[in-house]
Amino acid sequence: MSTPHPLPHTRTRTIKFPTAAAASKCVAKEIDKLIRARNAAGRPTVLGLATGSTPVGLYRELIRMHKEEGLDFSRVITFNLDEYYPMPKESQHSYFRWMHETLFNHLNIPWNNIHIPDGTLKSDEVDLFCAEYEEKIKRAGGVDIQILGIGRTGHIAFNEPGSPQNSRTRLVTLDSITRRDAADGFFGEKNVPHHAITMGVASILEARKVFLMAFGEHKASIVYKAVEQAPTEAISASFLQEHDDALIVLDEAAAAELTAIKRPWEVGPCDWTPELVRKAVVYLSLKVNKGLQKLNDDDFRDHHLYELLREKGPAERIGEAVFHDRMQTITPYPAGRVALSPTDGPVSLPARRRGDIQAPKTVLVFSPHPDDDVISMGGTIIRLVEQGHKVHVAYMTSGNVAVFDHDARRFVDFVDEFLQAFGTPAEQSSAGTLKERVYAFLDSKQPGDADSPDVLKVKALIRETEARAAALACGIPPEQVEFMDLRFYHTGTKTKKPIQPQDIEDIVALLRRLQPHQIYVAGELSDPHGTHRICAEAIFAAVRQLRIADFGLQIENTGQKLAADSSSTAFNPQSEIHNPQFEVWLYKGAWEEWEPHEIEMAVPLSPEVLERKKQAIFRHQSQKDRAMFPGGTDRREFWQRAEQRNLATARTYDALGLAEYFALEAFVKWKDG
Repeated sequence: MSTPHPLPHTRTRTIKFPTAAAASKCVAKEIDKLIRARNAAGRPTVLGLATGSTPVGLYRELIRMHKEEGLDFSRVITFNLDEYYPMPKESQHSYFRWMHETLFNHLNIPWNNIHIPDGTLKSDEVDLFCAEYEEKIKRAGGVDIQILGIGRTGHIAFNEPGSPQNSRTRLVTLDSITRRDAADGFFGEKNVPHHAITMGVASILEARKVFLMAFGEHKASIVYKAVEQAPTEAISASFLQEHDDALIVLDEAAAAELTAIKRPWEVGPCDWTPELVRKAVVYLSLKVNKGLQKLNDDDFRDHHLYELLREKGPAERIGEAVFHDRMQTITPYPAGRVALSPTDGPVSLPARRRGDIQAPKTVLVFSPHPDDDVISMGGTIIRLVEQGHKVHVAYMTSGNVAVFDHDARRFVDFVDEFLQAFGTPAEQSSAGTLKERVYAFLDSKQPGDADSPDVLKVKALIRETEARAAALACGIPPEQVEFMDLRFYHTGTKTKKPIQPQDIEDIVALLRRLQPHQIYVAGELSDPHGTHRICAEAIFAAVRQLRIADFGLQIENTGQKLAADSSSTAFNPQSEIHNPQFEVWLYKGAWEEWEPHEIEMAVPLSPEVLERKKQAIFRHQSQKDRAMFPGGTDRREFWQRAEQRNLATARTYDALGLAEYFALEAFVKWKDG
């Protein structure tokens, strides 16, 4: 893929890619190019490296280049940005360990060429170490390419708000927001260190070339502030505006708040596609607080939309077109209307001919965690079941790492007491042994330690039984519930492996077995835990594989049929080819919602259906009140997020002058490529 043109209206050169993977490959190619040139000249390459989820794709691509394309790292020297303090090197939270497991163990960088701030130092040794770290960078010739992420406070490395532009490597106190954002990985904010050793802003700005990478909706707001507003100590990333060769590399989600993306009509002429017209007019309607059909010419002129008015106007025509477009998204029957019984009333012949009345459909809902289905689209599931469709739910991971230890203790206590009262002597002995093992492990467990196999199994069973109860609350019987337990999740920690080939094969097998007419997928690719993104990519890969295989089989069968019936004029090959293009709908998880101009299907929910949805969410008792991984800083319970989001979507439709509903769940159709 060629490098996109820089986006206009930004103070730092900024480019946007369709996906984080494409962005990572672009940066990897730049590193590859520099290393090969320096190797050919017999010179070292000095890389400044970051940690966290953002550079993982980049590091995997560099590993691939090393193993498959012979990229030689033997002359590479690395300097990491930061490390928590204090922090043992062997801790699963240490950046020292993370860098070796994620990158260094897979490359041929000499051990002495790797430099990471030392979290094991005594307090009186830190200042000297920081000064020597700066000196080592200078002796290496300075950093050639610096890789950065950006924190939610706008920090680069751990240069928190207030960090001066001339700051150097030093010990810093972490911002409360930074510690809160890190709490998931540490199994609680109380376990997050209060300090870190970090390279300073000045240290970073001295690199010859800087790539700041940011992916996902949750980075969009701070990216906008860092690249479009004036430099400030409150956002250390904004100082990159003063660097001679800094590049901000984004995926589409992280770029969403930039003016050139959000309101491109404000930065220059536009190609007024139907999608952009819809986006602009919906924005205008909500901005001026008028319904779509109440907009006038002055509204367009006053908000930089005079070009749209000239090309597509008058305002009445534009507003009416978008009104009808948005009205068509309202879908009371998401899988089609089914005549359930004679009491449904007579079905007219025109309705049958139009296809308004259809046979029951098989619907498959993929849920990354055991509660995403009911949180994100529980109301739609209830409506699908009530409307006579057969709904299956596939829970893709166990979700066991998101169960608190006290719940594991409670459940093994229950099993022990239950079998003591009702079990056989052999069962009683087995239960006692399990309880002893679980208690012994949990009593010795340190904060952030990975769970033992026994504990993981107990926690998985907790989530599995909760998922069954929640599905049943929506009307889905146990025999229509699948627990896939995909392999990439089997780490026992929040950090996940890449998707495994067998995971994709399992999804293909499930799709072949159920033959669904519709599937629903969590399209929230910015899930802060990464699981949604991995699951979605696995499903998309499986769907592509299935469609390619099935299409090839259809062509082969059609050729055989043509050969057999070559003398017949009755055979129509077009009628014999069955297209396996089932619908794929994307829902958002607990963190975000589709923008109103993006929505392609909005399913109305009555107060009664929304209440049933909440009751289904309540069945996930281990996630009730306080989830282990709430996602970011949103402390609302999942049922509160779901309810408020569904009510807000309905209010937005009402504000646009569309039909008024109590609540709405929103979906977007997946478009491959």
